Amino acid sequence: MEKIITIDGRDIKFKSTGATLLRYKAQFRRDALQDIFKIEKAFNKETNEIEIDKFDLEVFYNLIWTLAKTANNDIGDPITWLDTFSEFPLMDIIPQTMDLLMATIKPTVNSKKK
Repeated sequence: MEKIITIDGRDIKFKSTGATLLRYKAQFRRDALQDIFKIEKAFNKETNEIEIDKFDLEVFYNLIWTLAKTANNDIGDPITWLDTFSEFPLMDIIPQTMDLLMATIKPTVNSKKK
């Protein structure tokens, strides 16, 4: 699944694949599923609002970088990449990337029971 989001006047491509969670773990030495569930708990899908007291910005920056790195292997490390933006409006980016994050974990095939 791919998505292009305009950030700081630039079109940035984000992508989730079967390797997204492994890339996250390799880069950050953290379990991506646990971190995604933390973000999901903080994000109210009905209002597109975030409960700040439940939200860890570092985790979200790391997840966003992983989605960008999956789409474009040429981007630098997370801090170097984020430094290329003079603006990085998380409150606009979060709702637009939640579906990509959830696509990495939600089931798409019904299991068949015999």
